[in-house]
Amino acid sequence: MSLFQVENLSLRYGARKVLTNVSLSVSRGEIVTIVGPNGSGKTSLLRAIIGAAKPYAGRVVKGEGLKIGYVPQKLYIDETLPITVSRFLKLPWGVSASEIDQALAQAGVPDLAKSQLSQLSGGQFQRVLLARALIGQPDLLLLDEATQGLDQRGSASFYQQIETVRQETGCAILMISHELHVVMSASDRVICLNGHVCCEGTPDVVASAPEYRALFGTGTGGALALYRHEHDHAHDSCDHSHEHTHTEAAE
Repeated sequence: MSLFQVENLSLRYGARKVLTNVSLSVSRGEIVTIVGPNGSGKTSLLRAIIGAAKPYAGRVVKGEGLKIGYVPQKLYIDETLPITVSRFLKLPWGVSASEIDQALAQAGVPDLAKSQLSQLSGGQFQRVLLARALIGQPDLLLLDEATQGLDQRGSASFYQQIETVRQETGCAILMISHELHVVMSASDRVICLNGHVCCEGTPDVVASAPEYRALFGTGTGGALALYRHEHDHAHDSCDHSHEHTHTEAAE
């Protein structure tokens, strides 16, 4: 059962087209990754899903009572600000110490509650942002390039934690990533976006699609050799009607 549906969504910033006729849905427990070049509208799509961007056409339909957690690409905190992780997680609403402890444990950093934000590494800080998104026990977790700036080991560890979150909470995860090798091993489904949905399906299906290869080449073949999904591919789809990719779209 879908937690939400994006139906024929089109989005503009002024006269500039960002997204055209985008449709997608995510079911409980699914990990879905959106890939696409810079300016393809990935972040704009997440903004439309959370209600921060108003569609020009189409709509986003959310299940009743849907709770969404959001992990941004970056959050800038004044390094001189004397605030602990626990205090940060209580803002702007009050949550209990037990809720904070549970969220930090789910994010894989159970011992950081008393640490100063200014003393955290980049990877630790992203885990704290993940914990913040998990405090409300969301049905859907949105991640916008949440590992940007982390090294390869840090990124891999973060995505492994995301899989753990899915297993422990059952929440759905929709994420944006440029790290194709990780995406192809960590996702149930991949959506290739370039102003419109170029192709979608399980990772091996998408990686072999002409639209995907036109954008990214064939560099993820090694990762795919290690990843074989057992789901029925009957519902996978690649839209071959677009011979040319859109270049005017912007995030």
